[in-house]
Amino acid sequence: MLDDRETLEVLRRELAFLENGGYREARRYPWRPNFVFQDSPTCLNFHEQCDPRPCSECLLIRFVPQDRRETHFPCRHINLTLRGETVNSFYEWGTEEEMEAALKGWLKKTIQVLESGQRTLSQKA
Repeated sequence: MLDDRETLEVLRRELAFLENGGYREARRYPWRPNFVFQDSPTCLNFHEQCDPRPCSECLLIRFVPQDRRETHFPCRHINLTLRGETVNSFYEWGTEEEMEAALKGWLKKTIQVLESGQRTLSQKA
């Protein structure tokens, strides 16, 4: 089983990045908005330009539904809400504010579940 302490550290860093305006204020590329998870220091490939690691090595992969793990950016398919809304679905029809609120809620809930020592996490937040 994955080390929950390491996962907790990653999730806490992501929450801090989000709460400190990381997606809105620190634009990695001036010609496009930042992408959730992908443009965060949480991403395995944040600093990799030449030899990116496969997403299957990311600690977030455990939260991606099995049938979405082979997509180009699997982290975009993590269910953030009870209705099954994902980063990808917010890109399609939501607002940046709605996505950030859902992401923040998912991060806080997931951190709480892992801190409580529960070994399983529902695929839906």
